[in-house]
Amino acid sequence: MAYYDYGWKPYVTVAERRGKAMREMEKRRKKGESVSPVVIEGRLIAKTFWGKAWGENLERYSDYANRLPRGRTYVRNGSVVDLQITPGAIRALVSGSELYQVALTVAPVAKARWRSICNDCAGSIDSLVELLQGRLSKAVMERICRQKSGLFPSPEEIRLLCTCPDWADMCKHVAAVLYGVGARFDHQPELLFRLRGVDEKELIVKAVKSIPLARRGPVKAKVLGGEDLGDLFGLDMAKSTSSGAGKADKPKRAKAPAKKAKSPKRVARKLGQKRPDHKSK
Repeated sequence: MAYYDYGWKPYVTVAERRGKAMREMEKRRKKGESVSPVVIEGRLIAKTFWGKAWGENLERYSDYANRLPRGRTYVRNGSVVDLQITPGAIRALVSGSELYQVALTVAPVAKARWRSICNDCAGSIDSLVELLQGRLSKAVMERICRQKSGLFPSPEEIRLLCTCPDWADMCKHVAAVLYGVGARFDHQPELLFRLRGVDEKELIVKAVKSIPLARRGPVKAKVLGGEDLGDLFGLDMAKSTSSGAGKADKPKRAKAPAKKAKSPKRVARKLGQKRPDHKSK
């Protein structure tokens, strides 16, 4: 394929890029390689807290402003054929006029910054599920997403590399990959912590340690039912439970004590009769 002036290649339509991407994915799968394309459903690239926050962080930096719109178009039309996120690195294949390799290196979070984040969020995060789902207080969200001192990397902390002929570090292929990372965080938010070289569980541990013992409260005892008892002792509780159903709903009425039978002597006195002689004449 011939180059135009200034080293640019001819324009490739969206349909051609998609077809090329599909063929490349199929080829790699046949070789046994793990392929993880970025698939965008609908107009929104990211729909959850972590995915949206990642995209908003990118758009804060003027260094990225000129190339981000083209990147959004590329990721939406399925041009990111493969995306792999590992500690400190992002590797991707992007389909353009050719198939380009994108390699991004992300610096780990400085230990002092991570300690500061953990300290500032201590006592405000109840569970790991809450953290990963982004159901956090506004103060916690602002601290984690704070520009340059939060968990998201700044331009100075990312090294960009693409095999395309564009001289700019932030080409449209790199921009597509960065938006694809946000889409991936929608489904796997823990990858953000892997990428930055920290453990999200440390936030939870710090939060628990910051709560005084007196405020943690007693652990509520669990009430065991028939099935729980069966599991606990290895007993078959099904028969006893089913046979007792219906009878246990209404407590039985206690029987009145039986009256003591009157002796023959007392009966005879009451009737004015003599006591019968039990001896035979």
